[in-house]
Amino acid sequence: MKTKQQAQWVLETLKKVYPDAHCALIYSNPFELLIATILSAQCTDVRVNQVTPGLFDRFPDPQAFADAELAEIEQMIHSTGFFRNKALAIQTASRQLLADHEGQVPNDMTSLTALKGVGRKTASVVMGNAFDNPQGVVVDTHISRLSQRLGLTKKKQPEAIEKDLMRIIPKSDWTLFPHLMIFHGRAICKSRKPVCAECVFASGCPSVQ
Repeated sequence: MKTKQQAQWVLETLKKVYPDAHCALIYSNPFELLIATILSAQCTDVRVNQVTPGLFDRFPDPQAFADAELAEIEQMIHSTGFFRNKALAIQTASRQLLADHEGQVPNDMTSLTALKGVGRKTASVVMGNAFDNPQGVVVDTHISRLSQRLGLTKKKQPEAIEKDLMRIIPKSDWTLFPHLMIFHGRAICKSRKPVCAECVFASGCPSVQ
Protein backbone atom coordinates (compact mmCIF):
# COMPACT_ATOMS: atom_id res chain seq x y z
CA MET A 1 0.00 0.00 0.00
CA LYS A 2 1.41 3.40 -0.96
CA THR A 3 1.99 5.94 1.79
CA LYS A 4 -0.87 8.24 0.76
CA GLN A 5 -3.27 5.28 0.56
CA GLN A 6 -2.00 4.09 3.95
CA ALA A 7 -2.64 7.54 5.40
CA GLN A 8 -6.19 7.62 4.02
CA TRP A 9 -6.88 4.19 5.48
CA VAL A 10 -5.50 5.21 8.86
CA LEU A 11 -7.43 8.49 8.87
CA GLU A 12 -10.79 7.05 7.88
CA THR A 13 -10.44 4.11 10.27
CA LEU A 14 -9.57 6.34 13.21
CA LYS A 15 -12.57 8.56 12.47
CA LYS A 16 -14.82 5.50 12.80
CA VAL A 17 -13.15 4.19 15.95
CA TYR A 18 -12.86 7.55 17.73
CA PRO A 19 -15.80 9.68 16.51
CA ASP A 20 -15.52 11.92 19.57
CA ALA A 21 -11.79 12.67 19.28
CA HIS A 22 -11.06 16.25 20.29
CA CYS A 23 -8.50 18.52 21.89
CA ALA A 24 -8.00 17.18 25.41
CA LEU A 25 -7.08 20.57 26.85
CA ILE A 26 -10.03 22.45 28.33
CA TYR A 27 -10.31 26.11 27.28
CA SER A 28 -12.93 28.74 26.50
CA ASN A 29 -10.99 31.15 24.27
CA PRO A 30 -7.74 31.36 22.25
CA PHE A 31 -5.79 32.90 25.13
CA GLU A 32 -6.71 30.08 27.51
CA LEU A 33 -5.70 27.51 24.90
CA LEU A 34 -2.39 29.28 24.36
CA ILE A 35 -1.59 29.21 28.09
CA ALA A 36 -2.79 25.61 28.50
CA THR A 37 -0.64 24.48 25.59
CA ILE A 38 2.44 26.18 27.04
CA LEU A 39 1.74 24.36 30.31
CA SER A 40 1.31 21.01 28.53
CA ALA A 41 5.00 20.77 27.58
CA GLN A 42 6.44 17.72 29.37
CA CYS A 43 3.15 17.39 31.26
CA THR A 44 -0.08 15.45 30.85
CA ASP A 45 -3.24 17.12 29.62
CA VAL A 46 -5.00 15.74 32.68
CA ARG A 47 -2.65 17.61 35.01
CA VAL A 48 -2.95 20.82 32.98
CA ASN A 49 -6.74 20.60 33.15
CA GLN A 50 -6.49 20.31 36.94
CA VAL A 51 -4.40 23.46 37.15
CA THR A 52 -6.03 25.80 34.64
CA PRO A 53 -9.47 26.39 36.22
CA GLY A 54 -7.94 28.02 39.30
CA LEU A 55 -5.26 29.71 37.23
CA PHE A 56 -7.72 31.33 34.83
CA ASP A 57 -10.01 32.32 37.67
CA ARG A 58 -7.10 34.16 39.27
CA PHE A 59 -5.63 35.47 36.01
CA PRO A 60 -8.41 35.72 33.40
CA ASP A 61 -6.57 37.66 30.70
CA PRO A 62 -3.15 38.86 29.50
CA GLN A 63 -3.32 41.99 31.66
CA ALA A 64 -3.79 39.93 34.82
CA PHE A 65 -0.80 37.73 34.01
CA ALA A 66 1.28 40.75 33.02
CA ASP A 67 0.60 42.46 36.36
CA ALA A 68 1.00 39.33 38.50
CA GLU A 69 3.84 38.49 40.83
CA LEU A 70 5.88 35.89 38.99
CA ALA A 71 6.19 33.85 42.17
CA GLU A 72 2.41 33.49 42.40
CA ILE A 73 2.18 32.17 38.84
CA GLU A 74 5.02 29.76 39.61
CA GLN A 75 3.22 28.51 42.70
CA MET A 76 -0.05 27.93 40.87
CA ILE A 77 1.54 25.99 37.99
CA HIS A 78 4.19 24.20 40.05
CA SER A 79 2.71 20.73 39.50
CA THR A 80 3.01 21.00 35.70
CA GLY A 81 6.81 20.86 35.87
CA PHE A 82 9.42 23.33 34.62
CA PHE A 83 7.28 25.88 36.42
CA ARG A 84 9.84 28.69 36.47
CA ASN A 85 10.40 28.61 32.71
CA LYS A 86 6.68 28.24 32.04
CA ALA A 87 5.70 31.07 34.39
CA LEU A 88 8.22 33.40 32.76
CA ALA A 89 7.02 32.39 29.29
CA ILE A 90 3.37 32.97 30.22
CA GLN A 91 4.02 36.39 31.74
CA THR A 92 6.33 37.52 28.94
CA ALA A 93 3.94 36.28 26.22
CA SER A 94 1.07 38.08 27.97
CA ARG A 95 3.05 41.32 27.97
CA GLN A 96 3.89 40.82 24.30
CA LEU A 97 0.20 40.36 23.48
CA LEU A 98 -0.60 43.63 25.25
CA ALA A 99 2.26 45.51 23.62
CA ASP A 100 1.95 44.17 20.08
CA HIS A 101 -1.56 42.76 19.61
CA GLU A 102 -3.91 44.82 21.80
CA GLY A 103 -4.19 41.91 24.21
CA GLN A 104 -5.53 39.52 21.58
CA VAL A 105 -4.00 36.23 20.46
CA PRO A 106 -2.93 36.68 16.83
CA ASN A 107 -4.30 34.41 14.14
CA ASP A 108 -1.06 33.81 12.27
CA MET A 109 1.92 31.53 12.76
CA THR A 110 4.62 34.19 12.49
CA SER A 111 3.13 36.34 15.24
CA LEU A 112 2.38 33.37 17.46
CA THR A 113 5.85 31.89 17.24
CA ALA A 114 7.32 35.29 18.08
CA LEU A 115 5.74 34.98 21.53
CA LYS A 116 7.89 33.77 24.42
CA GLY A 117 7.59 30.02 24.94
CA VAL A 118 5.62 29.43 21.74
CA GLY A 119 7.15 27.09 19.18
CA ARG A 120 5.63 25.71 16.02
CA LYS A 121 3.74 22.92 17.81
CA THR A 122 2.06 25.27 20.28
CA ALA A 123 1.22 27.73 17.52
CA SER A 124 -0.27 24.93 15.41
CA VAL A 125 -2.46 23.81 18.31
CA VAL A 126 -3.84 27.33 18.69
CA MET A 127 -4.24 27.95 14.96
CA GLY A 128 -6.10 24.71 14.33
CA ASN A 129 -8.24 24.43 17.44
CA ALA A 130 -8.92 28.02 18.49
CA PHE A 131 -9.12 29.61 15.05
CA ASP A 132 -10.02 26.66 12.80
CA ASN A 133 -7.17 27.83 10.57
CA PRO A 134 -4.73 24.91 10.43
CA GLN A 135 -1.24 25.74 9.25
CA GLY A 136 0.37 22.40 10.00
CA VAL A 137 0.00 19.04 11.70
CA VAL A 138 0.83 18.93 15.40
CA VAL A 139 3.49 16.30 16.10
CA ASP A 140 3.95 15.22 19.71
CA THR A 141 5.38 11.96 21.08
CA HIS A 142 2.18 9.99 20.34
CA ILE A 143 1.91 11.22 16.76
CA SER A 144 5.60 10.71 16.14
CA ARG A 145 5.47 7.14 17.44
CA LEU A 146 2.28 6.14 15.61
CA SER A 147 3.27 7.76 12.34
CA GLN A 148 6.46 5.72 12.29
CA ARG A 149 4.80 2.48 13.39
CA LEU A 150 1.96 2.79 10.90
CA GLY A 151 4.32 3.42 8.01
CA LEU A 152 3.34 7.04 7.39
CA THR A 153 6.91 8.31 7.72
CA LYS A 154 10.44 7.06 8.22
CA LYS A 155 11.60 10.37 9.65
CA LYS A 156 12.60 10.82 13.27
CA GLN A 157 12.53 14.58 13.82
CA PRO A 158 9.14 16.26 14.50
CA GLU A 159 9.66 18.90 11.80
CA ALA A 160 10.41 16.26 9.16
CA ILE A 161 7.52 14.07 10.30
CA GLU A 162 5.16 17.05 10.05
CA LYS A 163 6.24 17.74 6.47
CA ASP A 164 5.54 14.12 5.52
CA LEU A 165 2.12 14.19 7.19
CA MET A 166 1.18 17.49 5.54
CA ARG A 167 1.81 15.86 2.16
CA ILE A 168 -0.39 12.82 2.79
CA ILE A 169 -3.16 14.11 5.10
CA PRO A 170 -5.81 16.42 3.59
CA LYS A 171 -5.55 19.95 4.98
CA SER A 172 -9.16 19.75 6.11
CA ASP A 173 -8.06 17.04 8.56
CA TRP A 174 -4.81 18.59 9.81
CA THR A 175 -6.43 19.63 13.10
CA LEU A 176 -8.41 16.45 13.73
CA PHE A 177 -5.71 13.96 12.72
CA PRO A 178 -3.43 14.56 15.75
CA HIS A 179 -6.38 14.14 18.13
CA LEU A 180 -7.28 10.84 16.48
CA MET A 181 -3.70 9.62 16.74
CA ILE A 182 -3.42 10.69 20.38
CA PHE A 183 -6.64 8.86 21.27
CA HIS A 184 -5.35 5.70 19.58
CA GLY A 185 -1.91 6.06 21.14
CA ARG A 186 -3.35 6.26 24.63
CA ALA A 187 -5.84 3.43 24.12
CA ILE A 188 -3.95 0.89 22.00
CA CYS A 189 -0.64 1.87 20.44
CA LYS A 190 1.11 2.59 23.72
CA SER A 191 4.75 3.49 23.94
CA ARG A 192 6.18 0.53 25.82
CA LYS A 193 3.68 -2.19 25.06
CA PRO A 194 1.27 -1.69 22.13
CA VAL A 195 -1.85 -3.84 22.29
CA CYS A 196 -1.49 -5.11 18.72
CA ALA A 197 -3.94 -7.99 19.22
CA GLU A 198 -6.74 -5.45 19.74
CA CYS A 199 -5.64 -2.94 17.11
CA VAL A 200 -7.80 -2.17 14.08
CA PHE A 201 -4.63 -1.75 12.02
CA ALA A 202 -3.16 -5.17 12.78
CA SER A 203 -3.80 -6.43 9.22
CA GLY A 204 -1.88 -3.62 7.56
CA CYS A 205 0.56 -2.27 10.13
CA PRO A 206 4.25 -2.78 9.30
CA SER A 207 5.10 -2.78 13.01
CA VAL A 208 2.53 -5.30 14.27
CA GLN A 209 3.92 -7.60 16.96
